[in-house]
Amino acid sequence: MKILKNIFLIIGTMLLVQSCIISEKPNIEFFNDRHYDFKGAKFVSINVPMLLAKPYIRKALKKDGESKEMINLVKKVSKIKVLTVENGNREMLKDYTKYLTDNNYEDWATIRHNGDNVNVRVKQKGDAIKNMLITVNSEKDLVFVDVKGNFTSDDISKMINSATDK
Repeated sequence: MKILKNIFLIIGTMLLVQSCIISEKPNIEFFNDRHYDFKGAKFVSINVPMLLAKPYIRKALKKDGESKEMINLVKKVSKIKVLTVENGNREMLKDYTKYLTDNNYEDWATIRHNGDNVNVRVKQKGDAIKNMLITVNSEKDLVFVDVKGNFTSDDISKMINSATDK
């Protein structure tokens, strides 16, 4: 019986660790198009296991002195995917923006900080926001963060205001 428990524990641990996958294949739909010429762009994608990430994120927010509302916002997140693009170009970013517009994403905010642009786009259905895409754009490097969860427009506004206050 003890061996059976250990086997289930090992399998469970492997499934948790496996969910944090790092690869060189894009994990965001637009970048999976085989016919698009990405002109030498290099991708690194990360699927973040929320079971492991939520406690770490909450602890970091507390350490940074964030409000209780921002810390509670982490509870509403169900999945995070991160994609970094090295040697990206403006044309690719423009096509990505068009793709998001065609797929009913609304541009909610653009924040400029130290020469970088941060764009927040959401996909809203009624009052519920199920998907938020954050794009960080610098000279040649791009970072895309796909956040899935169950948010309200007030949640997103508080997050944006918190970011712009700093």
